Amino acid sequence: MSPAEKQVILFVMKKPVFSKLTSDSRTVIPPSVQEKLGVGPGDQLRYVETDQGILIEKAHVIQDDPFATFVEWATEADEKAYADL
Repeated sequence: MSPAEKQVILFVMKKPVFSKLTSDSRTVIPPSVQEKLGVGPGDQLRYVETDQGILIEKAHVIQDDPFATFVEWATEADEKAYADL
């Protein structure tokens, strides 16, 4: 079990908190849980099934950089070819 799993599972076992699921499958993450997970508005959550239950953790989403150069287009010849653009 990873340290993150232990932290969340120990937190839940130590002091359970509850929230309701609405008819459109929404819920409010209690502030104490948000704090423990280090999440806030706009963050994504990841749900992982473990032998102990479902682990909820902050998802570390890698953002694509639309301005990044493709490696195959980053040669010296490419630099010269596109220098006047």
